[in-house]
This record gives sequence, C-alpha cells and structure tokens, in this order.
Amino acid sequence: MSASFSVKRKLSKVYNSIAFIPSIVILLFLCLSVAMIYLDYSETGKNIKAIAKWIRLKDPTTARSIVSVIAAGLISITVFSFSMVMVVLSQAASQLSNRVLDKLVGNRFHQFIIGFYIGVIIFALVLLTSIRDIESGVYVPALSTYLLILLSVFAIFLFVLFLHSITQTIKYSTIIRRIYKETFALMKDSCHLNIEPDFMHIKEGLPVRTVKAGVFESYDKSEMMKLAEKNDIVIRLMHAPGHFLLADVPIADVQTNKALSEELVNSIRSQISLTDEPSGGIHFYFGFKQLSEIAIKALSPGINDPGTAAESLQASFSLLAYRIKFFPDNYNRDANGVVRVITNEMRFDEIFERYILPVWDYGKSDRSMYNLMCDLLIQLQQTGKSVAAQKLLEEIKSQPFNAS
Repeated sequence: MSASFSVKRKLSKVYNSIAFIPSIVILLFLCLSVAMIYLDYSETGKNIKAIAKWIRLKDPTTARSIVSVIAAGLISITVFSFSMVMVVLSQAASQLSNRVLDKLVGNRFHQFIIGFYIGVIIFALVLLTSIRDIESGVYVPALSTYLLILLSVFAIFLFVLFLHSITQTIKYSTIIRRIYKETFALMKDSCHLNIEPDFMHIKEGLPVRTVKAGVFESYDKSEMMKLAEKNDIVIRLMHAPGHFLLADVPIADVQTNKALSEELVNSIRSQISLTDEPSGGIHFYFGFKQLSEIAIKALSPGINDPGTAAESLQASFSLLAYRIKFFPDNYNRDANGVVRVITNEMRFDEIFERYILPVWDYGKSDRSMYNLMCDLLIQLQQTGKSVAAQKLLEEIKSQPFNAS
C-alpha cells in the first residue's frame, strides 16, 4: 500500500473512530476553561464583576460547592450514557450483526454529547483548582462559575435528547434504513450507465500476486491511472471488492510489451488495499453483505425474527431494483480515451446469487418470507430481467409452500 493511500486510510479510521468528535470537543472545553479563568482574573473581568455586582460570588466555599455538585452530577450522567451506548452496541451485535457496529459507533450526535459531558467535567475540574480563599468576591471566578451553570443546564437538555436518540437508534428499522441510504448513495456514484458496457476482449497479461491474505477492499483509482499512463500499460483488477484472497494469488493482470520490473509490481500492489477488517462506506457490495447477514441472523433459530429479516430483504430488493437498470463502468480511460484500468465488477445475477439466495435458503420454510420473496421477485422482474431472479421465481411457483 502506497504511503499516500496508507495515510488516507489511517486518516479515515481516525475520522470515523468513536474518539474523534469527543476529543475535539474536550480540547475546545479545555481551551475555554483556561480562557474564562484568565478573563475572571484579568482587569476586564474584575471590572465586569465590579459593575454587575449580581454576578459576584463573595464566598469561595459556595463556588466550590456549585462546581463540585455539577462535576459529580455530570460524571454520573456520563457513566449512564456510556452504559446506554454499550447496551445498544451489545444488542445490535447479538441480534443483528457485529458488522453494523460501525454504523452505531459513528453516530456523530452521540459522540458530540459524550464529548460535551466530558468537556464540561474538565471545565469544572479546572475551575475548581482556580478558586481562591480571598475575602473580596472579585477574586472568585464568578464568570466561569455562572458559565458552568449554563453549560450544565444545557447538558441536561442534551441528556434528554440523547435518551430519545438512543431509543430511535436501537430500532432495527433505523439501522437497516441507514445501511440502505449509504449503500444507495455509493451505488448511484458507481452505477450510472443506462446500458451495460460491452465486454472488451483483452489477452492475458502478466500477473501481479498478493503478498498476504486479506479482503480486497478498494484501490486508489487516481494513483493507479497515473501509474498505468506513465508506464504505458493496462491494469486489469481480477476480483471485485469484498472478495477474500489468499496469499500469492493473482490480484491484477498487466498488459505490457516489456517485462514487469519488481519496482512496478510493488507500485501496483501499493495502490491496492487488502485488509483483515473491511469497513463499510467504500463500495456498495459491503452494504449488500450487511443486509444479507442481518436477514440471515434474524432468521436463525436463536433469534427467530422474520420481521427484521423482511425489512432487510425489502431494502436489498430496493437496491437491486436500481442496480438492474444501471451499470458500473468497468473501463477507466485517460485523457486520450485509452483504457488504462479495468475493474472487475459483479454482474447483477452474481450479486443476486451471493446476497439473496442465502437469505432464501434460511427463510424458505417461513410462510411470511415465502410470500414476501415471491412478491418481491415478481416486482423485480417487472423492473428488469434477470436470469437468476427468474429461475428462483419459477422454483418458488413450481413448489407449494412446505414448512418442514
């Protein structure tokens, strides 16, 4: 993996981590606490408190008590909020799939609230260390104390919103809907051709092999194009994203009139991402996989939730209804119109067989799934033609429902 591609992936992981937003919010609160204490003990702050006497707190003990109570209360709220998040993650992993945890952990609103709680606590602790035992109320950080009170009131409102949001987030329909929206957005970016591109016959070239096992997640398109154009070669990726590849198997095929140098092979490898833990949000195949896993787990004997399986199946067919009409462009051309990079995209029937048929294998003994699958297949065939979908529909119609 190239340095730039590796940096992009690491930055993406940092940006999508649960600690990113809270860290920024906490840092801002730390800066705010220092700035407010500086203002309190500055001449400007003293003048403000001297003019607006109602702002002054003459008793340092009172100020300490207020700050201590707020800090203790917010610590309790923060612990409870963390517990709620852990319960949601645990339930989602056990009932749906552990692959949907990223969708829940990545909730920016929840991250902001957790960061706000911890930030106010840090504000209170820093403020607590600055309260002095001086008789004149001018030297008690009253401005910071009153600001802390306002922040704590706002934190209580955020706590109510957090409870509402967490109860909505835990709904399976919400999780499935979020996966559907993200997958559909990725599909619209990738599949924009009204006609399936003609197959371009290219002779077999020189293989580029993997150096380790892993899931083919993505490749750096811009850098790969520059590399192919610079060396006047054609690079054909031999697998679609989401495929698990063993070590020392061909991952790319290079059309060139000269021998492949080790430097060029390493450069091509560096633009391809093989990972042990593929993340969603990169290719729409991963969305199909998540929906399929949710449906299969919901139909398992331990869960036995055909309603969730039905929602997941409906979302999958909604995506298929778009994919059956629009196609990805496998051929990436340079400014002169010369094909430089050829990707291997799964055809519609392959997507159907990989992500829909396993759900049917689990759910065909359930009458509600039997009826739903039949209805969705009929509608899908009205949208476009698919050999795999037609074959399954004929199989369902030819065999009466059997609950055994």
